[in-house]
Amino acid sequence: MLTTKTRIMKKFLFSLIAIGLSAGLFAQAPISYKKRPTLSVNFFLKDMNTADLIDHTSLSSVLAKNQWTKIKDMSPGLSFQYYEGLTEHVDFVGTLAGSYVKYPFAYTSGVAASKDSKFLLETSAGLNIKLLRDNYFVVPYINIGLGASMYGGTYFAAYMPTGLGLQFNLGEGTFVHTLFGYNAKISNLAVNHLNYSIGIGSPLKEKKEVALVVPPPPPAPEKDTDGDGIVDSKDKCPDVAGVAKYDGCPVPDTDGDGINDDNDKCPAVKGVAKYQGCPVPDTDKDGINDDEDKCPTVAGVARYQGCPVPDKDNDGINDEEDKCPDVPGVKENNGCPAIKEAVAKKVAASAKNIFFATGSAKLLAKSFKSLNDVAAILKEDAALKLDIEGHTDNTGSDKINVPLSHNRAKAVFDYLTTKGGIDASRVTSEGFGSAKPVADNKTAKGRGLNRRVEMKLRYY
Repeated sequence: MLTTKTRIMKKFLFSLIAIGLSAGLFAQAPISYKKRPTLSVNFFLKDMNTADLIDHTSLSSVLAKNQWTKIKDMSPGLSFQYYEGLTEHVDFVGTLAGSYVKYPFAYTSGVAASKDSKFLLETSAGLNIKLLRDNYFVVPYINIGLGASMYGGTYFAAYMPTGLGLQFNLGEGTFVHTLFGYNAKISNLAVNHLNYSIGIGSPLKEKKEVALVVPPPPPAPEKDTDGDGIVDSKDKCPDVAGVAKYDGCPVPDTDGDGINDDNDKCPAVKGVAKYQGCPVPDTDKDGINDDEDKCPTVAGVARYQGCPVPDKDNDGINDEEDKCPDVPGVKENNGCPAIKEAVAKKVAASAKNIFFATGSAKLLAKSFKSLNDVAAILKEDAALKLDIEGHTDNTGSDKINVPLSHNRAKAVFDYLTTKGGIDASRVTSEGFGSAKPVADNKTAKGRGLNRRVEMKLRYY
């Protein structure tokens, strides 16, 4: 009795054969690559154990434990196969194979596994479903079919062969083919097992020669008005000489720059001959083309004709951001030199030695040395500038203190610009009254510290 699984597989196989035959009946092509009747001789190795191990464990387990049957433990055999193409992608395959094996009958079959090798005769019919036609050198294919076997002349079984293979075209219909096959059991006495085969096949019939058709005589030459070698019936510009590439018309100039498209590297954008039809380039991508850019490889700005903003003093800060463009400086001081600490301390110390007559802006003579020292510092560095600030304590009102602080700062300004010889543009003076105390006005000492003149150096 055939099982439900067997009946389903038989219906599936017969459906494949019907599809292959239908495709063969309706396929029409000038050149057919359907396989001619072909006989193949194959050598195979039969692996009766690995499939059973996979069934009882898993493929990953068999691979991990290296339990795949070794070649020396496989049974060799010989087979003959008949091939015939049903379509260019489907071949019928009939197989007759023989080998000596120890047949591992399943426990459920009621037959003890064979301890001695006996002859196993197998026959099957199936299809090779090819992914490519036979005109390719390498053709992958899938094999499926139905088969029967006889073991030791006594035990008969049914199985379903399936597999994946490669066919190698040697020319003239001869091919070498390999197959990794899996024979799935259908009947009770069959066992699942693997089959590895390689063989060579050649056609049984010679290929039919196609009769050559003698072409009709050539027609009379057609008219070519513009003499460009393209007849008027195929010439889109019959009155103007052109080229075949443009159907008899001249080479176009799409962008109208006077350089035809075949010689124009930028056919859709107007350009110049100097740059093979492309616009004048802008190498540094600063928006100023190279012909007008005095620094074509360095990005710049238009007001400097394509060059970067200059840095005359080479201090790394461009002139537009440099408050001291003629004197090397530091970024922290906006491009001006950093004021030396010793110089700053000397000016601050000099400021503490400036004295005035009580309640007035008149400089006392003992202030002159300190002011002369400050003038000398300013003369040594012509880039230096000086801010003078006058301050008072909170004794009295702002009406008195603010003018007093302003006048005292102005007295220092006048001394430096007249007797000290410093240009007035380099010095400023300002009075703040009691608005900026540095000490507590509640004590005499604090009020004394608040009555002061401060001098601050700067470069801008």
